[in-house]
Amino acid sequence: MAREHKSLEPSAPDKYIGSMFAPLLRALVRRLPSQCAVCHAWPSAPLCEACVALFAQPLPRCPRCALSTPGGVLCNACRQNPGPWDAALAAVSYGYPWARVVQDFKFHENPAWARSLALLMRSAPWVEPALEAADLVLPMPLSRERLQCRGYNQAWLLAKALAPHKAQANWLLRLRDTPAQSGLPRHERLSNVAQAFAIDPLCQTRLQGRRVVLVDDVMTSGASLRAAAAPLRQAAVRHITALVFARAEEDT
Repeated sequence: MAREHKSLEPSAPDKYIGSMFAPLLRALVRRLPSQCAVCHAWPSAPLCEACVALFAQPLPRCPRCALSTPGGVLCNACRQNPGPWDAALAAVSYGYPWARVVQDFKFHENPAWARSLALLMRSAPWVEPALEAADLVLPMPLSRERLQCRGYNQAWLLAKALAPHKAQANWLLRLRDTPAQSGLPRHERLSNVAQAFAIDPLCQTRLQGRRVVLVDDVMTSGASLRAAAAPLRQAAVRHITALVFARAEEDT
């Protein structure tokens, strides 16, 4: 007689119990000691206080594009061609160790970084007042293809962590997928994302006269943020602050 084999698939009650305990398990894991991602100290927060003090010191930055400048004066590029936003803020420069952290956040299925990075962003000069004054906090949207591939929009996770009661998804839309900006020279980046963004028609009138913080993880040339800010201006947004975690210092 053939021996019956029990199915390894969990029963419906087991699945229900598992779904009940999953949030508890995730909460417990978050409270367990971890290792600093930079210096590998143990036990530690994902970013230990020593590394934050060493690598996340505030720098004087151009108020219009967030490049570091002596004394925080307006950079030459912004004197000649300021961005379509009113202010730009960044927590750190894009380099060691933050480039690796951002890549882990975006490409290695580690959305838990959002909370730590948002905390550093809120600690940067002028960020807290900008968030308090904002009516809305909007993330840079991903294309449908990029979102399906990655599984989450890192800018949306940052926006929620920064201002959960002001963050709004899907007000600013990405109309089409484009090649990654990082693989293009500067002169091609603006044309690559031209007219790639739009406002949801149902939200158009609700943006008039509002103060908006536009959130992204990294600003390199600023081309994507420029393209995203354009429809916000067309919707008569009163004030736009571009807020990023990291700003590339070589604007190439």
